[in-house]
Amino acid sequence: MRNLSLFIAMSLDGYIAKPNDDLSFLKIVEKEGEDYGYADFNAGIDTIIIGRKTYDYVMKEIGSSHYDNGQRDIYVITRTTRPKEGRTTFYTGDIAELVNRLKSMEGKNIYCDGGAEIINELLKHDLIDEFIISVIPVLLGSGTKLFKDGRPEHALECITATTFETGLIQLRYKRKR
Repeated sequence: MRNLSLFIAMSLDGYIAKPNDDLSFLKIVEKEGEDYGYADFNAGIDTIIIGRKTYDYVMKEIGSSHYDNGQRDIYVITRTTRPKEGRTTFYTGDIAELVNRLKSMEGKNIYCDGGAEIINELLKHDLIDEFIISVIPVLLGSGTKLFKDGRPEHALECITATTFETGLIQLRYKRKR
């Protein structure tokens, strides 16, 4: 069975975006030649699940090649029906049903790149197997929280905690079953 991994960055006080979906705080840890393990992680996945707001931001700021390399399936979770674009599906159905179906299929692992609504829905259904959280050394004070109230408790096992020259700390946890 395939695993679903969350690979995401947040501020020290737990925000994945500033107000108005502003991700500019991520730039404070940008360093030429440093990808914080993203390329290695990417090599182990062939499916991406992403919320529409995050998808739109990445398309605007980075471009479609960030997700669509022609060798993986992308599911953009949205409330608005849109036609499929290449291997990108705009999915309006039940996310738990989608993830359970994807996990049962052959292939590499599945990557969830946010946003908070998607992550918290996956947590409600106990569908995230691995958490890779990069903590950015900044206190934002407000914005979009990574983990919302009202979700079930989840016990995690720390696999690694890696510090980087930029001050970023990357935490890797596996879900205890």
